[in-house]
Amino acid sequence: MIASECEPWAKTGGLGDVVDALSRALGRAGAAGTVAIDGPLDVFLPRYRTVEVPAGHAAATVRVPDPTSADGARDVDVIGLDGDGYRLRLVDLPAAFDRDGYYGTTSGDHADNAWRFGMLCRTALETLRVEARPVDVVHVHDWQGAAAVLYRDAWYWGDFTLGRTAFVLTIHNPAYHGWTHRPDVWTLGLPGGYGDAYGLDLLRTAIEHADMVNTVSPTFAREVTTPQMGMGLDWALAGRGDRFVGILNGIDQVMWNPATDAAIAARYAPAAMDGKSACRAALARELGFDPASGGPIAGAVGRLDPQKGFDIIADAAGRIVASGARLVVLGSGDPMIAARLREVAATAPDRMAVRETFDRDLARRIYAGSDLFLMPSRFEPSGQSQMIAMRYGTPPVVRATGGLADSVVDADAAPHAGTGWTFVDATATALVGAVDRAIAAFTDPDRSRWDEVVARGMSRDWSWEAGPVGGYVEMYTRALAARR
Repeated sequence: MIASECEPWAKTGGLGDVVDALSRALGRAGAAGTVAIDGPLDVFLPRYRTVEVPAGHAAATVRVPDPTSADGARDVDVIGLDGDGYRLRLVDLPAAFDRDGYYGTTSGDHADNAWRFGMLCRTALETLRVEARPVDVVHVHDWQGAAAVLYRDAWYWGDFTLGRTAFVLTIHNPAYHGWTHRPDVWTLGLPGGYGDAYGLDLLRTAIEHADMVNTVSPTFAREVTTPQMGMGLDWALAGRGDRFVGILNGIDQVMWNPATDAAIAARYAPAAMDGKSACRAALARELGFDPASGGPIAGAVGRLDPQKGFDIIADAAGRIVASGARLVVLGSGDPMIAARLREVAATAPDRMAVRETFDRDLARRIYAGSDLFLMPSRFEPSGQSQMIAMRYGTPPVVRATGGLADSVVDADAAPHAGTGWTFVDATATALVGAVDRAIAAFTDPDRSRWDEVVARGMSRDWSWEAGPVGGYVEMYTRALAARR
């Protein structure tokens, strides 16, 4: 693996969760012999300023080509640490990574990001070449790992270790391409011919060169091959044909387990749900709501961003609380969306709460204590919050896009299979309509339909081992066969 984030060492969003969880699951599956993975799985990650390294770590120095150095190369330390099922390889290059922010600061992106992450990729490949350990697959993530695919074809095509290696690219967020302006392309150390007169789109070019490409849900894989959703990559992805696939993400079901979660007010499980009521009452008290009120609590957790539909929640909030529900929003981001949410909350402080922060434990209390979980995303490559919500017995209300469409079944459209409620239009009216349908089930004196929706959601196996690992191993196998 080559990635710019990996939980718990470096994370800004879902990418870090996925790289860690997938690597752990692959490592465990290989160790157990359930899939044919032989040898250690390495994850190459920058050693950012905030990454703490324990004493006594092992490090190796690798000579890495660098076009910005006076002699064309520099020494880079690669620190080895044990992960849970994989080996972390920290690329310790202070000139590139000992600075504020992984990708930039509040003033903007670091101007030399192409060089920085190019050095991450080149260091990883040089380390593998020097160690001469046969490697079947190099799996790169998003534009930050894209240069590795180009280096393979430019510099390592005849190398004993890497020449026959399959390179797989996973696109977590196609909105960011790693665009490199023409005057900066030379810092990547590629031969002539890459890019055009304006520069180089790293992600798009890696799509064209990788042996297999995937994104993180089947529906999103179809959506991004259209001009409306492709963000400039639609023709490149469509052009890969069956070499481009969608594999739905999973969640760590040990980490996300209401039966063992120490951050929530009480523990519970599908066969013993009393703790869910205790969590609901505790969350209501914490937010200043009446614990005895019969209306449902709807929760929303995430980045306050139009992509995630929080502006839709802001537009719908007044009608949601007027319908008898209570609403809690946890997140930070767009100040205009935050201001609109605060404005509605100020008119009904006993029915709506806004917490503008990043609070892991409060997020868990919202998953456990809410009755509904709102995700009106405009686009959502995979999404994990809806899976976590179902795991915690909190049916999600989602817009039917990307991974949300692949993971949530509408309880009215499919009465015997439903796990939540879905809607299509990215509007406040559509969200309110879906919430109203959910409230009707919640307040129905005959609770059997609601209880069935909750039970079905909690019984789903969202583990990485149950689905994604098999999908990735199949993709690796196809990529390797194609390469060789």
